[in-house]
Amino acid sequence: MAQWDGRSKGTVFGYRIFISLIQFGGVKAAYFLLRFVTYYYFLFASKPKKILINFYQKALGVNINTARNLCRRNFYFLGQTLVDRTAFLLGKGNVFSHDFENENFLVEMQEQKKGGILISAHIGNWETAGNLLKSRVSSTIHVLMVDAEAKKLKQYLDSSTGGSQFSIISVKDDLSHIVKVNNALAANDLIAMHGDRYLPGTKTIELDFLGGKAKFPYGPFLLASRFNAPVTFVFALKANDFHYELSATMPITEKKLPEEIAALYVNELEKKVKKYPEQWFNYYDFYSQ
Repeated sequence: MAQWDGRSKGTVFGYRIFISLIQFGGVKAAYFLLRFVTYYYFLFASKPKKILINFYQKALGVNINTARNLCRRNFYFLGQTLVDRTAFLLGKGNVFSHDFENENFLVEMQEQKKGGILISAHIGNWETAGNLLKSRVSSTIHVLMVDAEAKKLKQYLDSSTGGSQFSIISVKDDLSHIVKVNNALAANDLIAMHGDRYLPGTKTIELDFLGGKAKFPYGPFLLASRFNAPVTFVFALKANDFHYELSATMPITEKKLPEEIAALYVNELEKKVKKYPEQWFNYYDFYSQ
């Protein structure tokens, strides 16, 4: 099984072009250039294209032509999420609107003064969701993540856009991140993380997913099970170029096993993939072999 390597794709030169375009031409101008760039990738990025087309055929049961069309749209949507993320960092995020299904769940979580754990996936645009959440639900969101981005690219983004607007908690082998998560929850902050990717050598859990067996990281669900904080699954999907649809599930407040939380999560993830297949951004063989 091909596994995710923890690295973001893209070059410094490419990011420099789009950052300049967003600054001086706006988001629409960046989207226009994206159509050419992403079509180029659709023509020549054979490995992710093949993996994605196979996923659509297996997971959704569509024919090859429909799968190819979804793949082409997928590359364009991925480019849009990167543009949107950069636009927020540059202070250009006011062009976007959104609806928020079950926003009250997150507000009620905050009122309990126990913090909250938000589990999302690489579908849609989780960082844009975080930017919108900050202004409406909580001013402090910590993102638990593997900090494996290419150093040069990360340094360029930090210097050009001011870097991420979130507090990053890096997952460490010495488990020091557990202490930081505990402290953040005690301060009634939100902890956000993904539940759909794992790195080689980490513990996984295998579950039924859209007609096949797929492996998911065990860590996020173990953490959600251990802490005395409500857990919800959040997603942010694009309805059109400038409008997002955010959603949150009813918080899990009672003690559950990691396997139980993972099963609930996968059930929600299946719904989102079926509704927004072109915004599925996992470019490796997702199914177990």
